[in-house]
Amino acid sequence: MEKQDIRNIAIIAHVDHGKTTLVDAMLKQNGTFRANEQIAERVMDSNDLERERGITILSKNTAVMYNDVKINIVDTPGHADFGGEVERVLNMVDGVLLLVDAFEGPMPQTKYVLRKALEQKLKPIVVINKIDRPDQRVDDVYDEVLELFMELGADDDQLDFPVVYAAARAGIAKMAMEDESENLNPLMDLLLKEIPAPTGDAEGPLQIMVTTLDNDEYVGRVAIGRIIRGSAKYNQSVVIINGDVETRSRIGKLYTYQGLKRVEVQEAGLGDIVALTGLGDVSIGQTIADAEQPEALPSINIDEPTLAMTFGVNTSPFAGKEGEFVTSRHLRDRLFKEIETNVSLRVEETDNADTFKVSGRGELHLSILIETMRREGFELQVGKPEVIYKEINGQLCEPMEYLTIDVPQEFMGTVMEALGTRKAELANMTELSGYLRMEFVIPARGLIGFRSEFLTNTKGNGIMHHLFHGYVPYKGDIPGRTRGALVAFEQGETTGYGIYSVQDRGTMFVSPNQPVYEGMIIGENSREMDMDINPCKKKHVSNMRTSSSDEAIRLVPPRILSLEQALEYINKDELVEVTPKSIRLRKAVLDRLQRGRERKNSQK
Repeated sequence: MEKQDIRNIAIIAHVDHGKTTLVDAMLKQNGTFRANEQIAERVMDSNDLERERGITILSKNTAVMYNDVKINIVDTPGHADFGGEVERVLNMVDGVLLLVDAFEGPMPQTKYVLRKALEQKLKPIVVINKIDRPDQRVDDVYDEVLELFMELGADDDQLDFPVVYAAARAGIAKMAMEDESENLNPLMDLLLKEIPAPTGDAEGPLQIMVTTLDNDEYVGRVAIGRIIRGSAKYNQSVVIINGDVETRSRIGKLYTYQGLKRVEVQEAGLGDIVALTGLGDVSIGQTIADAEQPEALPSINIDEPTLAMTFGVNTSPFAGKEGEFVTSRHLRDRLFKEIETNVSLRVEETDNADTFKVSGRGELHLSILIETMRREGFELQVGKPEVIYKEINGQLCEPMEYLTIDVPQEFMGTVMEALGTRKAELANMTELSGYLRMEFVIPARGLIGFRSEFLTNTKGNGIMHHLFHGYVPYKGDIPGRTRGALVAFEQGETTGYGIYSVQDRGTMFVSPNQPVYEGMIIGENSREMDMDINPCKKKHVSNMRTSSSDEAIRLVPPRILSLEQALEYINKDELVEVTPKSIRLRKAVLDRLQRGRERKNSQK
């Protein structure tokens, strides 16, 4: 049976190609908001981090009505680090809108999400967005998209994809560049025509695949998924199937989506995307089935993590001063709660009860978790990101990334040189109106710490994106940080005079009147060895000079590191201390004499 009054689509694209802006325009043009309602830009980016960074981190559902057909829309993240979000939501839809920038063309993440969509035999519609850009190259981009489809092994039906030209910010879409258009109706009409309606047995026993979880402070855990077979009713008895384990439960409240809101209903049918409460400890990938005839659906496959870090309880002398949650119990509960909804994350306990090994899809994936936790009031210390090695056929293998770089031609030499030392191999090079696009295959560990060096080398003009490429035999050693750290050797408060007396040793990370402790990293040495210094030194008052003459000294502004930069910067024997108010770098061993003894022992 076909359910003609519903369509389910996901919007997929590379980061910054306009997915969330297009969803905004669809919602505005289809009567979701009142005429006098104040509407935020990128209304789907609901949490603070998404708004600040202008990226989508969590996939979200919405629905619009068009010509009496309900169109369920899933907005997905554009970063490869959040690929786990994309993989599971594709199970909820019958077709995808593939958005491609009219200048940049298909980028690495476009390739990744399109491959996943084609594997699931979803119907694609290509939207070439930002056609109002003065440097748009629509015809070339269309050819590149066609090549990408062929490269990914699309079948004949998928290769015959329809194309729409759009300017999402202006809220217009058209079937040909020369057409006139005032709205998105050409795109909406094409959606109804091309995206298949949900099919299945509407009268059969219930089957729902749980693809997303949400938490509501009033009703507890909310399971979100699509009805694959049958219908769901309020207060219906169901069985939750997890592998061989079956748990009886009952549907509490039943919601469907309408605009940005969840609307409570008594019954929902085949193909609809629903949110259910009252099911207890349900998890992503489990099947909610009819209590009389329970049948499991195939489980969701999620790609493995490639990067791991240690998360530990904050052990610095300043522990507990700025955060609300500081114990190992708080940390453990928070991390294990995260893996219920963050499916591509892994958390393992270690020999030390205060330390946990957390594995994810990339630096951004893990740093977003750390940033979220510090905003919630957690204090923790994290170690250097390490790649996850695998043994394949008796050989040690490491994860590789496919790196795409766009740089002005003058910086090509410095970028190639920096990547050469990191064992990168050039795969392709093309020219795009003043920019060079270079594609490399590089070990994942070679990318740790590369972003900040890349931005410096290109004076902020470079753009880089990377994507998991696969496992290959170990490529050999990659040189790490070339400069040592400046380490404070006593606890106290920094002074202008103390910083002035040591600032010619390297680059400082601290400013005057800042509390520091023994073993805290307060700067980068200009040489390769670590150096212990005292930034808290005061000028002694004598009959020849006064302390007020400090006002004449000139201090170089310190380099303030963001969380990502701090994670990239540290070595194996260093940690990043993260609190709600501060990000500090420190040595794992704070005591200066003990560090010296360990260094001597390692050299023997």
